[in-house]
Amino acid sequence: MFAEQYDVIVVGGGHAGAEAAAAAANMGSTTLLVTMNLQTIGQMSCNPAMGGIAKGQIVREIDALGGYSGMVTDRSAIQFKMLNKSKGPAMWSPRAQNDRMRFAEEWRLALENTPNCDFYQEMVSGILVEGDRVVGVRTSLGIDIKGRSVVLTNGTFLNGLIHIGEKQFGGGRSGEKASTGITEQLTAFGFDSGRMKTGTPPRVDGRSLDYDAMIPQPGDAIPEKFSYLEGPVLQRQRDCHMTHTSALVHDLLREGFDRSPMFNGSIKSIGPRYCPSIEDKINRFAEKDSHQLFVEPEGWNTVEVYVNGFSTSLPEEIQYKALRSVKGFENVKFFRPGYAIEYDYFPPTQLKHTLETKLLENLYFAGQINGTTGYEEAAAQGLMAGVNAHLKINEKPALILQRDEAYIGVLIDDLITKGTEEPYRMFTSRAEYRTLLRQDNADLRLTPKSHEIGLAKDDRLRRMEEKLRKSDAFVKFFRKTSVRPDDINPILQSVDSALVSQSDKMFKVFSRPNVSMGHMMQLDAVADYVAENALDREVMEQAEIQIKYAGYIEKEKNNADKLQRLENVGIPQNFDYSKLKSLSYEAREKLNAIRPVTIAQAARVSGVNPSDISVLLVYLGR
Repeated sequence: MFAEQYDVIVVGGGHAGAEAAAAAANMGSTTLLVTMNLQTIGQMSCNPAMGGIAKGQIVREIDALGGYSGMVTDRSAIQFKMLNKSKGPAMWSPRAQNDRMRFAEEWRLALENTPNCDFYQEMVSGILVEGDRVVGVRTSLGIDIKGRSVVLTNGTFLNGLIHIGEKQFGGGRSGEKASTGITEQLTAFGFDSGRMKTGTPPRVDGRSLDYDAMIPQPGDAIPEKFSYLEGPVLQRQRDCHMTHTSALVHDLLREGFDRSPMFNGSIKSIGPRYCPSIEDKINRFAEKDSHQLFVEPEGWNTVEVYVNGFSTSLPEEIQYKALRSVKGFENVKFFRPGYAIEYDYFPPTQLKHTLETKLLENLYFAGQINGTTGYEEAAAQGLMAGVNAHLKINEKPALILQRDEAYIGVLIDDLITKGTEEPYRMFTSRAEYRTLLRQDNADLRLTPKSHEIGLAKDDRLRRMEEKLRKSDAFVKFFRKTSVRPDDINPILQSVDSALVSQSDKMFKVFSRPNVSMGHMMQLDAVADYVAENALDREVMEQAEIQIKYAGYIEKEKNNADKLQRLENVGIPQNFDYSKLKSLSYEAREKLNAIRPVTIAQAARVSGVNPSDISVLLVYLGR
């Protein structure tokens, strides 16, 4: 039934598995994707959206490297937003709402059109090992499939257990059975395993909702896209909506707390801190009598709706009763209740930076099996595991992205060096070099590296080089071109900026924080240059950022050097972190519990970010 031996076998067809298979196959490895259900490849198990704060940067990095997530998102998007536009470009984060069914379909079609990629539908119950090296997988039918390397991307399926109130049943997600056998085998080989928990909200019938009672949440007036390649840009969009819980809703939910698996001891594992269930929010933030709910359509044509912010594992009748008291949901009809799911994971400190395991050669882990949460984090790991599996079996140097090169580098380094005891989610604050790691320049940072190893194709590199050439030339134009007071002062006056008394270089004027590219385009010389050189939005944005934030980038590098030099500053053992309100809540909580004795040790605590270390250094300096 199968080739004598595959180069790479990928177990699991979620976001991590799909990217792993695509990367390995596109680099030339014969690849087999084995999944329990070929109809759910690329399935959006939770919310129908890609990107967001820091996550959007990861999707753009995946695309810059030659992965598929950005293109699949663009082809199935129903709404696009660039988040944090009011802040500096380091914080800008693209996010798309997607058509859930089309997203999975686009993933399936993309993989089917990828040479070297084979498919097989069955559960993998174990791996084949010779000595300290993996040599393939065994399916639940007892079929042995040989492979030179194996990538495990099992998601929430390893011994998955679903909770709804006091009811429990096995499953990897609603309507799908759990995967068994792998955890037990790996622990027998000496791997440490643990349990984590995540959850999902009810899905409801949009026809039963009163949208007039909610606040519309439209997409951007001029939507962008994720992929750096040519592709579709949204011509029309679907609105999301926002509503709120209330004190009454909270009281109704509390009626089921004694039957909640979160509070009655049924769930012993830790859930995602930054995506808590509604009952957890009510418990942790008891002083709040209202929480936001985002009402997200699941696609262009379906009436199914995702209730973002109402993740819960309470009994189904409690979910229903409480949700009917939310404004706009008075007549709500359920498609299915929310639930929590517990699953096995393997602490990622057992991996190398390539995502290869330390105990078994040529075995790679990617996605939620490593303790992460989120489609984007999973996809990034899958791509890197697929790349490194291919490189390893071909005896080529590994691809390891550093913390100053990519959010993906931060993600993997955090996992490998710090580990995680709760589902790990990426934030901009986790990166020391976030001014360097912007969503707009992921192609400039990563496409040359990917092209060098054979993943990013020639057309992608050519587009990146053209963008770089044009943006650099545009910056040079601003550096060498002068502007007269008569031309620039009316613009400066319109933005309440100090006027100039003599001609000055455009670069200097443009560097002012309240002068934008739109203002500079009012100058004939700039408008003519843009027209003559056919500059697009991407090039103009890149040039503007290089001009306006050059000083910030240099300052960021200096700060990073300073942090390195001060790493061994001692911390008094009785230090009270709770009095430092500038520290994140998570940092105060964990530092008070762990009591690190040096800044270096504090920096290695999971959940303590570079910005937290900066706060500590400032305070200790005082």
